[in-house]
Amino acid sequence: MEEVKQAKRRYLLYIAQNYSYAMLRPLQQVIWDRGDEVSWFLEGDEVDPKFLRDYEQRLPNVDAVKAWKPDAVFVPGNVVPSFIPGVKVGVFHGFNAGKMNHKGREDHFEIRGCFDLYCTQGPATTLPFLKLVKTFGTFTVAETGWPALDPLFLENKENPYIKHDDPRPIVLFCSTFSRSLTCAPVVFEQIKALSQKSQWRWLVQFHPKMNSSIVEQYKALENENLQFVETDNVIPLLQAGDVMLCDTSSILLMFLMQHKPVVTFKNQSPKDYLIDISRVEDIESALVRALSRPDDLMVHIHDYCSQIHPTGDGQSSQRVLAATDALIDKGTDWLKPKPLNLLRHFKMRRKLGYWKFCS
Repeated sequence: MEEVKQAKRRYLLYIAQNYSYAMLRPLQQVIWDRGDEVSWFLEGDEVDPKFLRDYEQRLPNVDAVKAWKPDAVFVPGNVVPSFIPGVKVGVFHGFNAGKMNHKGREDHFEIRGCFDLYCTQGPATTLPFLKLVKTFGTFTVAETGWPALDPLFLENKENPYIKHDDPRPIVLFCSTFSRSLTCAPVVFEQIKALSQKSQWRWLVQFHPKMNSSIVEQYKALENENLQFVETDNVIPLLQAGDVMLCDTSSILLMFLMQHKPVVTFKNQSPKDYLIDISRVEDIESALVRALSRPDDLMVHIHDYCSQIHPTGDGQSSQRVLAATDALIDKGTDWLKPKPLNLLRHFKMRRKLGYWKFCS
């Protein structure tokens, strides 16, 4: 008897920011490797289609998405419209950096009633989400690790930011865009002074929503010791840096995953795995200490990494896909119905210009 060939599954990568390309490409590669199909959907004006590669497929609008009929939708963001077909999978756009939203709650654990499955990064996020499952019952949780980090654990012999003829330590400076949390304008003069010394190389990269006037300030600092980088893929930067200077941006947690030290300036929730300072004149000495990798600091970093992302095997994408396929096979009828969220879904329809309510 002739074997029936299984139909290829279709997976939609739903993004709204340029940094999400790099976050989902490891997942895309795993899907391709097993012979299934992938398409991208770009929501809004803050994601630039120029970062799509020639061989990547983009669906131009909601009608095209519905016609394509994805089996699952992967979202490295907070929301996804209910009228997009497929199992909705939240894969996060960063680690929990302790940021509080306007409701006074940790934004990382805010449930907005959009997802069927959350793929968590490690025990520190899995356990709170399992408690939320009991409260809401509208979604399920699988601890998979974070696909965005898969390339971080693979050697990159062609890293453009590593100069083998320049042995100086590399300081990676990153900052969040939030006016209340960013340190970029406060530390500018100190970084300007330090970048005119030749003891270190500086790489500077900001969140894409950073105020343009601050971006231009730092671009003007470029010299033989400092490079300003605009990119949709921060992984090579993280691999190149020996130490990071940051504030409360969740990118610092990605850097820590390599067991490398981070100096923070007025971090919103400083912990013992960080070297936190509050005076600009302490930046240089803090970086010197971080580069020495003191034993007590490195123990704290190791312990923290084991809680937020214990797997360093570069296989998180495979685990996300396995958890997603298991839910596709099981279906979602056993989950409680999601709240209507009429206002949120109205805003999403308006943003996408989609007003069809059937079909």
